[in-house]
Amino acid sequence: MLTHVATFAIYGLEPRRVWVEVDIRPGLPSFAVVGLADKAVREARERVRAALLNSGFEFPMRRITANLAPAYLRKAGPSYDLGLAIGILAASGQLEAEPLERFAVFGELGLGGELRPCRGVLAVAEGARAIGPSGLLVARAQAAEAALVEGVTVAGVENLREAVEVLGGERQAPPPMPGSGLAAVDPRAQAADLVDVRGHPAPRRALEVTAAGGHNLLMEGPPGTGKTMLARRLPSILPPLTVHEAIEVTRIRSVAGLHGGGGLIRERPFRAPHHTISPSGLVGGGSLPVPGEATLAHLGVLFLDELSEFPRPSLEALRQPLEDGHVTVVRGQHASVFPTSVMLVASTNPCPCGFAGAGDERCRCSEGEITRHRRRLSGPLLDRIDLLVDVQRPTATELAGPAHEDSVTVRARVVAARERQSTRLAATGAACNGQLDAGQVRATVHAEPAARRALLEAYDRGRLSARGHHRVLRVAQTVADLDAADLVSRRHVLTALSMRGHDGSEALAA
Repeated sequence: MLTHVATFAIYGLEPRRVWVEVDIRPGLPSFAVVGLADKAVREARERVRAALLNSGFEFPMRRITANLAPAYLRKAGPSYDLGLAIGILAASGQLEAEPLERFAVFGELGLGGELRPCRGVLAVAEGARAIGPSGLLVARAQAAEAALVEGVTVAGVENLREAVEVLGGERQAPPPMPGSGLAAVDPRAQAADLVDVRGHPAPRRALEVTAAGGHNLLMEGPPGTGKTMLARRLPSILPPLTVHEAIEVTRIRSVAGLHGGGGLIRERPFRAPHHTISPSGLVGGGSLPVPGEATLAHLGVLFLDELSEFPRPSLEALRQPLEDGHVTVVRGQHASVFPTSVMLVASTNPCPCGFAGAGDERCRCSEGEITRHRRRLSGPLLDRIDLLVDVQRPTATELAGPAHEDSVTVRARVVAARERQSTRLAATGAACNGQLDAGQVRATVHAEPAARRALLEAYDRGRLSARGHHRVLRVAQTVADLDAADLVSRRHVLTALSMRGHDGSEALAA
């Protein structure tokens, strides 16, 4: 007898429907799994056999052939166990086949028949809603996560016996506990608050502009001056995730196996990979493409500490994802697209020892060593960074002085600026100024004549590239949004130029 059971594969971030076709015929006892399956899927034969027997079912001592269709799609992981077991039960007459038309199944089986969670269940639920069937049978621990997708009937079960009883109509699966929804994150409840930062008025301002416009930021300064401290407080002043964004972030973390189940992730991601990371680890890849750190930081912050220590191939691989907001990984006949809409925040030392320009005599690096150190960061990569700020150690008076604004206060201004951008950029598809391309900058940024003259003078006399010219104008628009100004003024342009590091300083001086 031949039966079909619907399940799903995760390829990249997208669900692909897979049909588990099981055929049982007389012959020497055997169990073959075909359909471009990896070792984990082939090992499912022993898990399924033990799970069936230990759950009180019969394992047919006949010739069993299971095909995972389509055959051209590589199958990996243990998530096909439940589909194989249900297919064998239906093909051997121990379960009616009719309910299988209404349900897809997804999960790993233990030897005792218990159903274990598998990563990517939120994406699987979205696939079930898009292409059917209308029901989804998953491990009970993941039922709440799958139920975040509306339009799909989710049944969470503990083991194979419960799954068969639910499919056969003998048991009603308890409704999954709905997620707690999307509540605003209160920065006061976060451990990292901007009020902890003493001194650093210019870097604090740059951090606020970064959050308001979704810009990229590079902080340069000696070790121990607070660069990492500032970066880790950026999420506390970012706008809260919308429902759509929260589902997107939750799906990415679910596919990566970093979501513990339950409700939506309500905080913007913050990822800080080690400087030994490979290009595929940073932007995604592998024989079966998996998301990299840039995708795990999607809609949040990607922090690269000690930027000059990262391998050059890894940094160069990051250039296009920063520009396009996505990266395409091609493997064989398939292409996976991973979103990479991130705010890149990086820190670096000015020289190998870290103390060049610190105002003391601790630096012993030669000019040649400093030059070689700076050359480790390519010009094209630096050109994709909007703000370059100098972070020096605060004075004793600043450390002992009163605290500055907390994250709640700063975040209110950031949210107001983002709302202005949302209204102005509604027709462009961009969410913030940092996502505007050159054409959109020309169409949406309205500057006073004096502001444009100041920018052109800086371009002619300074070292701004054409891309840098547009990036300065984008930052100036964000400064204007924070000031609730309708037009970009000369002061806004000069403020943006002052946040361009050495290039902006030379342009201003000229």
